[in-house]
Amino acid sequence: MTKRAPNIALTPDDAFWRDDSCKVAEGPPDAPRRVFDLEERTARFGEAVIDFAKLIHRGPLTDRLIAQLVGCGTSVGANYSEADDAISKKAFLLSINTCRRESREAKHFVRMVVRAVPELSQQARPLWQEAKELNLIFSKIARSK
Repeated sequence: MTKRAPNIALTPDDAFWRDDSCKVAEGPPDAPRRVFDLEERTARFGEAVIDFAKLIHRGPLTDRLIAQLVGCGTSVGANYSEADDAISKKAFLLSINTCRRESREAKHFVRMVVRAVPELSQQARPLWQEAKELNLIFSKIARSK
């Protein structure tokens, strides 16, 4: 767990991309750092989804979107952990394909939240991009096995 200064509010973008515990990064020092450990990356994605969901004003239109987004966004990491511990190739592929579907679903619900609450489009953009990248990663893993 990383140490954070007290009373500093982090946006989902800050919490997700600018964690000093990253050991592997590409690009200049001021560029967003990427995590290449998929277990950590999917966990951070789930955390970012939760932080983003807290920004959405609750109402009849958004309650269902929040629940769906948090559900699929956090299950990506849980399913990846399950795939990582799989005892057979079949179990591994089943969990990886679930990760692929859940990341695609997260991308969809981020888009729906932006449609419902357009003022969150800037905060949603990196989350949508990460969901897209995770979907591509899991699709490639599934095709390669």
